[in-house]
Amino acid sequence: MKPSARRAFFSAILFLLVCALVGSVLQRRVGAQSSSDESQLRDSLRSFTNVYALVEQNYAEPITGDKADGAIYDGAIPGMLRVLDPHSNFYDPKAYAKMREDQHGRYYGVGMVIQQQDTKIYVIEPYENTPSFKAGIKPGDVISAVDGKSTEGMSSDQVAKALKGPKGTHVQVTMVRDGQSKPLVFDLVRDEIPHPSVDLAFEIRPGVGYIHLTQFQETTAREVEDAIDSFGDLKGLVLDLRGNPGGLLSQAVEVCDHLLAKGQTIVSQRGRAYPPQEYTATHGNDGKAFPIVVLVNRNTASAAEIVSGALQDHDRALIVGETTFGKGLVQTVYNLSENTGLALTTYHYYTPSGRLIQRNYSGVSLYDYYYNHAGALPSNSTNREVKFTDSGRTVYGGGGITPDEKIESPKSNDFQDRLLYHNVFFHFAARYLANRTVDKNFKVDEPVLSDFEAYLTSEGIPWTNEDLNGVMDWVKVSIKEKIFTYQFGQLEGLRTLADWDPMIQKAITYLPEAQALETTAQKVMAEKALARNATATSSEAPPANAGVPVQP
Repeated sequence: MKPSARRAFFSAILFLLVCALVGSVLQRRVGAQSSSDESQLRDSLRSFTNVYALVEQNYAEPITGDKADGAIYDGAIPGMLRVLDPHSNFYDPKAYAKMREDQHGRYYGVGMVIQQQDTKIYVIEPYENTPSFKAGIKPGDVISAVDGKSTEGMSSDQVAKALKGPKGTHVQVTMVRDGQSKPLVFDLVRDEIPHPSVDLAFEIRPGVGYIHLTQFQETTAREVEDAIDSFGDLKGLVLDLRGNPGGLLSQAVEVCDHLLAKGQTIVSQRGRAYPPQEYTATHGNDGKAFPIVVLVNRNTASAAEIVSGALQDHDRALIVGETTFGKGLVQTVYNLSENTGLALTTYHYYTPSGRLIQRNYSGVSLYDYYYNHAGALPSNSTNREVKFTDSGRTVYGGGGITPDEKIESPKSNDFQDRLLYHNVFFHFAARYLANRTVDKNFKVDEPVLSDFEAYLTSEGIPWTNEDLNGVMDWVKVSIKEKIFTYQFGQLEGLRTLADWDPMIQKAITYLPEAQALETTAQKVMAEKALARNATATSSEAPPANAGVPVQP
């Protein structure tokens, strides 16, 4: 068999395998298909293979290589899954490897974020305590060669692949840096690169901890617990879940287990193919009942909504920010042949109060579902399922988690968008620090602003004093964040932004309300415990007339 024919054959077999898996999962434990349904499925699969064969034999150009894979990987399988729901997904070998890497939270390489800008590959930031960071690679460095091979014409994905490799192996990276007359050559030894889900955790106010959680991966619960323990005597916590797309359900459950009381329900899931499951806090928070404010936005989704919903339903945290994404579907990932994977929706999940928070996707385009949330939300709360928290507060199902207190995300104007499009803060920081260093007392004063204005002019980026003055606080913190990232590392840059972020600062002001909510939650739990004890006592006591003859 020719290589092209063999590739097409395996692609077609893979499609049939996915179809069979989808069918078997949907039918498991719910009875066999009727003979007419089975016949219809066989006819549909036969039609597909006939169409594929005709295309492969008669298309104007040979169906080979990436085009053959694309017909299946990017066409037939995704098309089939999108008819089901927006979240069932097929992973080709490259995407499947990336998904598994994200779940593990580590990989082997040199430890830096890179990005293609125009024709150059820039270092955006080296991760701290990695080979690239220890070697002195800086944000703004341009990767001109890897192991002597020029990166001209290469994509950032291709360069990233060249930088990764087995632990302990060497890779030579050539960099071009502002202020240096000749390229810099770094000999790096690849190592395991941890990619923590908690990228920032610090005491943002005396006694007030701040944790930013980027996703839910295999190490998340341990990272969150370690961060909380590091704060010592905690008087309050801001848990930032903005932009968190979710991840592993098991880790969302473990995070809640550290924050809720033992025995409290965290989440339940129900589906056709598997029996219902309910997850409860098996360890509990050991009485650590500090107030919690959870910060969310429209891109807080899935596992992050499980955490938000559980803490809200038990009155354990005050949820502030924007209404979340609204993903109440759980995917099971199946490993297929050819190093591919299938994420198939197998459950709906429900918060402790019984809310299904999945947003409507019927008759909604994939683009609108992901990027135009308003079009898929119920028009008003009267159309939404009504539930109640432990203390009797009203919460709604469908359309995501509605915050207890609304905080709008800052909206950018055209000038801000222009500066971000041209990556001006990133490039200015590299140029500003080309021949100088700064300490942690650095401030963006008039001389720095003058240098920044001169940089904008030299790059042909239009600006006016009115433009700058209208967003001056934002401009100053954006300059400082990039300069601190360059000089001190990623964590100092992130902390600079967090110390300024208007949504975080507003969230902190709600800690007294979170404390009142926590006090109410403890009172409700105590009352329920008394009621359970009273019921148990009365059921154990003998009837009042036990042993006394009764006249018939």
